[in-house]
Amino acid sequence: MKYIDFRSDTVTQPTKAMRLAMMNAEVGDNVLGEDPTVIELEEYSAELFNKEAALFVLSGTMANQIAVMTLTNRGDEIILSKNSHMYNLEVAALATLSQVQAHPIGTNKGKFNLNELESAIRKKGIQNPKTSLIALENTYDLNRGLVLDKLYLDSIKEVGVRHNLPVYLDGARVFNAATALNIELSKLTESIDALQFCLTKGLAAPIGSILVGSKSFIEKAKWIRQRIGGGMRQAGHIAAAGLVAIKDMRKRLTIDHENAIFLTNKLREINPKLVDLNQVQSNIIKVHLNEFSFNALEFSTRLLEKSIKVKVIGENECRMITHKDINRDQIEFTAKTIKEILDK
Repeated sequence: MKYIDFRSDTVTQPTKAMRLAMMNAEVGDNVLGEDPTVIELEEYSAELFNKEAALFVLSGTMANQIAVMTLTNRGDEIILSKNSHMYNLEVAALATLSQVQAHPIGTNKGKFNLNELESAIRKKGIQNPKTSLIALENTYDLNRGLVLDKLYLDSIKEVGVRHNLPVYLDGARVFNAATALNIELSKLTESIDALQFCLTKGLAAPIGSILVGSKSFIEKAKWIRQRIGGGMRQAGHIAAAGLVAIKDMRKRLTIDHENAIFLTNKLREINPKLVDLNQVQSNIIKVHLNEFSFNALEFSTRLLEKSIKVKVIGENECRMITHKDINRDQIEFTAKTIKEILDK
């Protein structure tokens, strides 16, 4: 059975160009630094962000934890958002793998209050951990996809400079952020010390994420990748799909954003309280069901009966993400089905 799958932009199928590239990739032993396709992917990624070097890893979570281990020491503290992926959805890896203490603080639409951020930085003291890193996320909140602009990212870096702290960006969907802002990736992230982006989110590659930063950062990150079992041999077969993703698929992200707005408007025609239009900034839609007589699980179950998949994220909330395998006809059908369900 074929489903219309709105659960995530990670459910996409690789394109024909990706499959051909994977089949025909020139490969070598990547642990020995001899895979030409991986080298090409890493060099292209570094150039795209105007950073010195890049590293191909298996996942965004692996990239985040490698970055933290590279930029901190055991027992340090990092500041991050209380709703961030790194804090909530990486199986306590900050504590168990990176062995750092998380200091989560609140945000307003993904943005720290700069005074609160500065207050969270520990003063030197015999009983205090050392604050070693500020971690951001863009787009922010995997259930909202909020966009952090360059001015804000630059302001965080200014705080980091004052306190001699590096700034790391979990940029799993940073391509979506740059698309929404109509800004070059390198310009948007020029004040960021190191970041990662996912090849599987929005870009439709089947596997992998990329860390980018300085040469010294990447050299240490490569060593840590090996420590945690991330060394890959003939990895060019999967890197080839990543090259297609960042060279070709990023050019079509505006379609996903337009489709998200199209779907949002369709849902708001049914009931304006279903979606907050101001919070649809990229390809992610948070659907609110508080006004209706059934909860999110019941709603998703009824949609599944019509071959439509959405992600339940709360008792009365679902998430819908547009991606390259979702078209306008499917959105029209989904909106019509949702209206029928809610009208019953």
